Amino acid sequence: DVCEQLLAAEQNTYHNTLLALRGFCSLHTQDHHRALQDFQRVIEHNSPHPNSCIKALCGRGLIRIAGGSNYLTALDYITACQLKLDETIFTIKSYVPWNQRGLLLKVLQEEGQMMLQKKRYPGGSPVSFQKKQTGLCTFLTVKVFCFLAFFFFPSRDAPGVFQLASLLVELDSSDEVSQILCADALYQMGRGEEAHKMLSLALSRNPQRAPVLARLALLQLKRGFVYDGNQLLKRLIRIGDSSCLLPILAIFQDEDRKLLQSHCRWRALALLKGKQEGAAIKEAIAHLSFAILAAGGYAEDCLLTRARCYGRLGQMKTAIFDFNAVLKEDPRNVQALSGRGFVHLALRQQKKAVQDLFSALKVEAGAVIPVILSLKPEAQGLVTGWLLQHGRATLSRLVATKDLPGEETLGDLLTVAKALTKICRAAQHHIFYTDVLMANGEHQEALKHLQEAFGHCPADDFARARLAVLQLQSRNVAGAAAPLSVLARRDEKDLAFLLNFVDTKQQQHLAQAAAQEGKVLMRAHDHEQALGYHSLAVLASRDSPRYLRHRAACLMHLKKYEKALKDMDKVIQGHGCNSPKTQAGDHCCQGFLLLALAQEEAAVQHYMQALQLDQPLALGTITNCPGRECLTKTFHKIAQHHFEKQRYEEAWKITDSGLKIDKSSELQKMKARLKREASSCSIH
Repeated sequence: DVCEQLLAAEQNTYHNTLLALRGFCSLHTQDHHRALQDFQRVIEHNSPHPNSCIKALCGRGLIRIAGGSNYLTALDYITACQLKLDETIFTIKSYVPWNQRGLLLKVLQEEGQMMLQKKRYPGGSPVSFQKKQTGLCTFLTVKVFCFLAFFFFPSRDAPGVFQLASLLVELDSSDEVSQILCADALYQMGRGEEAHKMLSLALSRNPQRAPVLARLALLQLKRGFVYDGNQLLKRLIRIGDSSCLLPILAIFQDEDRKLLQSHCRWRALALLKGKQEGAAIKEAIAHLSFAILAAGGYAEDCLLTRARCYGRLGQMKTAIFDFNAVLKEDPRNVQALSGRGFVHLALRQQKKAVQDLFSALKVEAGAVIPVILSLKPEAQGLVTGWLLQHGRATLSRLVATKDLPGEETLGDLLTVAKALTKICRAAQHHIFYTDVLMANGEHQEALKHLQEAFGHCPADDFARARLAVLQLQSRNVAGAAAPLSVLARRDEKDLAFLLNFVDTKQQQHLAQAAAQEGKVLMRAHDHEQALGYHSLAVLASRDSPRYLRHRAACLMHLKKYEKALKDMDKVIQGHGCNSPKTQAGDHCCQGFLLLALAQEEAAVQHYMQALQLDQPLALGTITNCPGRECLTKTFHKIAQHHFEKQRYEEAWKITDSGLKIDKSSELQKMKARLKREASSCSIH
């Protein structure tokens, strides 16, 4: 009321001062609209008073906080400070209530930090400051527009923020955030010595303050005091708060960020060259983390080195995270691929390890081979074993389907196979390389490599089999059968794989030659060696029933009844166009095998089928083996079992078939009992 009475008076003495005072009165009564009108009238007055303008700017800044315009609040207070710092301090202390002063200081600190970090309207000014400013005296106009100019040029933010930070320090000299803000502004203004003094003062009050240590470390490095910089970085590492670097790096100049990056990288490498102790590795990791942050979050060499350090400490998942960061930027980075592969190796994650190492070898085998050779023998054997297993499986699918899985090509397989021969000169690696060459159609090159690795007359059975396949190219079927039969006894899967390189006509000739040789050996009672030839005939003929029968017979002589049974199962499943006589013989053979394996009921069923198909042939076969009397006892046993279970129809069929073999008294009695049981059932 007093202000309004004075303003209503005819004299205009202290008009702006009264408007500013009335504005604060309205502000304290929460009448923000009227307060803002009064503050605007002071600022836009034709003859403004500087002290009144400062009050109006401070008042308007408080209103803008309430409206959420924190940035504009900071502009008002920076303008006030540039007009008259002491008056601004006096206004805040006199007119801003205590319950609002803490929020005001916090807002000004945050906005000052964002201005230095260029997070506010980079490249231009806010819209509200693009409007024409009128009504200021020459003094105020020059001051305000000089201030506005630095918002049009963000590189000039630092002087305004320094004014703001000076205000904050004057209001609370013990506030570290304000001191740091003031030091940051001084740094950006090129006044490094003053910034260093202010930070040293802040550090003396709180020696464990990480943001202060980080800034001092940079300033010491910039001044060339490397030892002092290292000591400050060590203290920062012990505190364990590297997150404070993120806002600082937004303030650092590019050349200083590069200085910090190169120094921390150099320091980490120096630590790693010394003792490989856990503490040294952890310190190296911290320095590498600083270097990565200084580089903006990505530094390939530092990420790779840090990943290896994490691996040494057993922090495998963290190591994979760093390798992934590199591979995200460069998917073909050999060091990252191989490094991640070795981490998966340590975790015994075979699939992922093979995928990464396979990819690394495809990109640059020359860089990966020395690293694999540097591993311990156990790890080296595991790597080569997994790579060989994957390569062999991939090649087998390729040869079988004539198509490649995923993105792997024959060229990739050749690269990996050749690398395996350089890592370890094991026979299986040379054989794999030979197979890939054969699959690629390079038969002469395959023959040359095979002879270089094993000689012209290989002692290794697998190598001799490859040589035999290559000799088949010159129509030497007889010479190929012997080594391939040896492989058939040792590894039928490998033989089946090799036969993919032999054309159909040659396979037919090979099957005939092998079967003939098998028969000769059978007559000579050399069943073990004959088995290899018969197996070769079966594989080369793609499971021909004729050759399956021969092999089953050989297996029976060797008492390998289960394997013989599998062969006869395939033969019987293929019955269709065979004569009844042939089918009867197969069922008799199957029955005998089942008897040998004590599967009596299944054996009886096969003998019954044989009797139905060709009774004379079946009886003749039974007479030779296992004998009529022996078999009828089995028939009686199975019939008795069905009778006890009251399965009379089944018991009758078995008894009737058994009597065809031999008129044994037991079977005749069983038949009589079945008749009586049938008569009894009919009466009832």
